Amino acid sequence: MELGLANKVALVAGGSSGLGLAVAEELVKEGAHVAIAARDPERLARAERMLTAVGRGRVLASPMDVRDGAAMRRWVELVSGKLGGPHIVVTNSGGPPPGPATGFDVDDYRDATNAVLLPPIGLALAALPYMKRAGWGRLLFITSETVVRPVARFALSGFARSGIVAFAQALVQELGDSGITVNVLAPGYTRTPPVERTAGASGDLDAGLRAMAAHIPMKRVGRADEFAAAAVFLASERASFITGTVQLVDGGASVMG
Repeated sequence: MELGLANKVALVAGGSSGLGLAVAEELVKEGAHVAIAARDPERLARAERMLTAVGRGRVLASPMDVRDGAAMRRWVELVSGKLGGPHIVVTNSGGPPPGPATGFDVDDYRDATNAVLLPPIGLALAALPYMKRAGWGRLLFITSETVVRPVARFALSGFARSGIVAFAQALVQELGDSGITVNVLAPGYTRTPPVERTAGASGDLDAGLRAMAAHIPMKRVGRADEFAAAAVFLASERASFITGTVQLVDGGASVMG
């Protein structure tokens, strides 16, 4: 299937590992030019080399902390100057600490807002003027399954990431027929380095992954490339009439409750 992504310019925050890197890899294989940003320079450099080796598009890697709003705006300007666009923005960041709602104080909720909720909003606002001028754009917000169903031990995640959904839905109404679509991706357990660390905490990684998969109808955790396939389709020309959705990629776990 031709996705119409050749020569489009994509920004992928948190693109040096995990879901962000998987999405960046699929985009660059489709011929998009991809800019990735993350905090760890060494991990970022490894990701840049890998993406350059496998893809058809150009790759630009920039060290950046998504919590630094000014740095994020400079990143968007840098990418526009070097690659063009941007046409596609993928927001992505690590999650807040796990725990029940009453296990945190107000400062913890404030920290979750600053680390998880505000950076995606800031990146979207910085990139939207470029998309509007191009008359074409794709905003993809990576969140988690907690925006669809409450998970008691991930209270901060549900709190902060649900705000992203509300922001995305407001954008859909405002952008109208601008040619810019806005969608939210809500992954369940996917085999990424953080999930592997959690699963292997007891010393038996395979047993931990099986325990995670117990509530998933498909009886396994997801693969990063499976998630990336869904993201890249939503970023494509073929998904031009899909906007305002919250797309679960969870192997059916939400059906189980």
